[in-house]
Amino acid sequence: MKGGGIIKYLFCGLLVFGTFACLIGTASAEPSLIPNVSLNIGGTGSDQSGRASTLIQLLFILTVLSLAPAILLMMTSFTRIIVVLSLLRNALGTQQMPANQILIGLSLFLTFFIMTPVWQKVNENALKPYYEEEISGEQALDQAALPVKDFMLKQTREKDIALFVKIAREKRPEKAADVSLSVLIPAFIISELKTAFQIGFMIYLPFMVIDMVVSSVLLSMGMLMLPPIMMSLPFKLLLFVLVDGWYLIVGSLVQSFK
Repeated sequence: MKGGGIIKYLFCGLLVFGTFACLIGTASAEPSLIPNVSLNIGGTGSDQSGRASTLIQLLFILTVLSLAPAILLMMTSFTRIIVVLSLLRNALGTQQMPANQILIGLSLFLTFFIMTPVWQKVNENALKPYYEEEISGEQALDQAALPVKDFMLKQTREKDIALFVKIAREKRPEKAADVSLSVLIPAFIISELKTAFQIGFMIYLPFMVIDMVVSSVLLSMGMLMLPPIMMSLPFKLLLFVLVDGWYLIVGSLVQSFK
């Protein structure tokens, strides 16, 4: 199975994932109708080889779809958000607070919020026409890929795209829309990681200054046995609350995707 075929199967999961995201993001939107699916397995004769091939394809699709949620998260804003929030927790030095479940939940709902316009385009251009049998499944996959590619291209650096085009030995695309998904997805991921680490560095700076000041004060007072992190934690929490840190961090993260 070529990479392009796997990507298309992943977009089958994207269609289903986008349906539920649209329902969460827009309460007033018309609910999408999920078609009934029925499977009939049986028969003998010359159709057996064709049926066996269909069963193998179905098994492959189900296997890919089981991994689709984790893979599709890498094609959205989730990566940047969860990395920044994790770095924020480390900068504060609060160990496991907020808990991983809280950070992941917040990242997921922020992802739904940011990606809602994309899911709406997927719903309007691919899901609804497909459910109304106006377009084929192949056309629905192509239409669903366009809004997602457009989102990823806006967040991906040209340098990263050029790197994977060179590694894949593909022809240099004449325009951004010609970039294949097999090249765009890894380029998008490393671009998101770089952006997340840049934001994390800026978050670390004020808390690092507090740690250095507290360590210098404790050293000058001869309190070498007292952990500086324990003494600086209340000051870092106080600073974070006074500047309304969650408002600034979440607002900056959401605005960074505009």
